Amino acid sequence: RLLEQRQQQQQQQYKPSDFNVGIVRYEYDYPSNVIIDDKTRHATQNVTRVYWEHSGFDRPDIVPNAVKQVDQPPLSRDYVTMKNHHQGMYLATRALLQEWKERCQFDIATNRPGKGSQPTEGTQRVWMSSQMLYGGRHCNVQQVLPKDRFGTLTTLHLPNKNYRRVGKYRSRQFSDGTEVFEKPHASLLKAMELHLALKRAFSPPVSSSSSSSRSNSNQKPYRGCVRMVNEVDRVRDATKVLERRMKAYHAYVARGGILSESDY
Repeated sequence: RLLEQRQQQQQQQYKPSDFNVGIVRYEYDYPSNVIIDDKTRHATQNVTRVYWEHSGFDRPDIVPNAVKQVDQPPLSRDYVTMKNHHQGMYLATRALLQEWKERCQFDIATNRPGKGSQPTEGTQRVWMSSQMLYGGRHCNVQQVLPKDRFGTLTTLHLPNKNYRRVGKYRSRQFSDGTEVFEKPHASLLKAMELHLALKRAFSPPVSSSSSSSRSNSNQKPYRGCVRMVNEVDRVRDATKVLERRMKAYHAYVARGGILSESDY
């Protein structure tokens, strides 16, 4: 009975907003010295998924050096967390976002801690995607991953290049922008081509101007979840790229969230 009371007291110490489901990114470790085609496909027979971000642990003990049980009972029975909690993104419900807003101002896009060009929390992307949320000195939310369904919360990192940062590949030479790469054959059907073809064939004509879009009775209003806000308040930080992308975003919203030829 005393044990049950103690467990209940421990459970009451935590709220749902103290935890968040984690994501682990993987890549495929293709050999770097061969182009994979029908004649070289045998080179992929030993290719497998690799969690490159979690490879810097002291071997041979993967547990607990790369992944370990969460500390909070009773979740420790069924959930683990990565020693490196960087995941490049996060998933959250509206309720969690509201809780984190009140808890640690998670709704405010802030610069990474540090002075000038000497950050103390990694890159800005690392800070915004993971460190701000999971860092013990910040929102201090516990990343959790289910032991029995770990693979369901892994996702492919599409560039598939970062695994080469590990080991001997660290001596690689970086591109200087002058290389000429062989392009894929022009007859390959691109996803954007198919998207635009479907829109041209089956959607009513859409004007690029916001006024025309509003007057078009067939035009659906934009109800997407993406909101881009230009918070740049210094002229020197307002780049041409930023201006171009904000203009493209506003045009996209005006069309009801439909890509156009100019986006391709």
